[in-house]
Amino acid sequence: MIDLLDIARTEAEGNLFEKLSDLFVDADIKPEGYPNAIVWQGGNHDGKINPVAHSLTDAYALLGTIAAVDILGLPYYAVPMWSQYRHDTKLEALAWFGNIPCTSIKWSTAGDAYVNDGKGNKVVVMGKSGNAPLRTQAGVYCNVRPYGPITVVRSMPCLPYSQNKNVFDVDNSGIVHSEMNTPGVQMAYANRLFLKLVNDTGHVGRVAMKPTQAMEDGINAGLHSWLLKDTKFKVGRKYAVDPYEEHKESIEKIIKLLPNDFKDGMENWSGQIEQHIADTNYGLLIWDIINKQDTIVISTDLDGDRLTDLLADISDPLRSFSGIVASQLGKDVDVAKLWSDMGYSTGNGRDMTSVMYRMDGPPIHEQTLGSADAMLLRLLDGDEWVGGTKQPYDPRIHFVLIRDAYLDANPENKELHKFLDNSLETFDKVYSGDRPGFLDGYKSLKELIKPWGS
Repeated sequence: MIDLLDIARTEAEGNLFEKLSDLFVDADIKPEGYPNAIVWQGGNHDGKINPVAHSLTDAYALLGTIAAVDILGLPYYAVPMWSQYRHDTKLEALAWFGNIPCTSIKWSTAGDAYVNDGKGNKVVVMGKSGNAPLRTQAGVYCNVRPYGPITVVRSMPCLPYSQNKNVFDVDNSGIVHSEMNTPGVQMAYANRLFLKLVNDTGHVGRVAMKPTQAMEDGINAGLHSWLLKDTKFKVGRKYAVDPYEEHKESIEKIIKLLPNDFKDGMENWSGQIEQHIADTNYGLLIWDIINKQDTIVISTDLDGDRLTDLLADISDPLRSFSGIVASQLGKDVDVAKLWSDMGYSTGNGRDMTSVMYRMDGPPIHEQTLGSADAMLLRLLDGDEWVGGTKQPYDPRIHFVLIRDAYLDANPENKELHKFLDNSLETFDKVYSGDRPGFLDGYKSLKELIKPWGS
């Protein structure tokens, strides 16, 4: 058993790096280009399954990960990335993690943490949550966020801010320059992934861009138009002006930088594409949720963030409204059960997964724990229930995310699939009814789940 409470206390007031160094061993790999990177490993490296890399960030993102990997015993790598360590390494730890050559799990926690500046002062952590610099250093070109019938492909970094043509250009390195710099090559990769998902799933493909207003979106939509050429996709709603023809000179600069085989095989891809101005997608996606219309959306990062927020937030109002309607009709219903009985699967957004795709290397599975720091304080204060007004932390998301990442890294391993499903089933039995305290839950799971390969 690991003394998790001791680790939590150390994070709050001690030398966490020293504490965790004693817990792990040095890994047998290093990220390319970073010979001095700190990478640890643990679990049963039996050669039967591909390991997954974990980011050791903050609060319950850190503690929950340590507990889960100890319970499961699966082979893993781990990179120190909590806020103080990110700050101390001037964000280089993000590059270590972002260039680990295996499927990875990145936890995001509060972006405004205070850290020690080395001179006795408290300052806001460099790079905030670290997400933006991590994406840059890891070569992330988009993330994919499935929720209910909707999957949002967020092209990152692609922010549609530019409306000033005088400062707009695409240079010979493919950087779309205006008020900010957007890598055009990454736009092309995101658009191709969007079309592949539409082809592979048969879902309706919706484009959420604003080429008439934002200059980056003109380039983005132009790349999308170029990729559609010589394929079997059918386009219903079309942009009035073909953005590829409008921005051809700039787009060709980006195309020259892509691999020669970038469009190989796409001549056989097919599906239904609808090209919308970004704003119209919000209402459309509500209808898609209500109608259970399976949909893939591609958007810029800014609009993608708003779209995923919409998906996370809309189900509660829809459920509440159904209760109001039922009450008006003289019915007393359990709206959560009604929602489920009608075949809807979206909750409140906390269970929305996210997968970041890198131009080189396997994807990074990403999850945010919004109130992890506040919940950890309850554990340190000795009352996770806060006098009966709160529930202890629920670490189920760790087991769900670990399951997703290991299956992604080992898609054909049926033995692993069964092990992960059985582990999640055991977890749900332990956490059914009154939720146990975090340490009690950890103890019970350690007793009931036989580690991998033991």
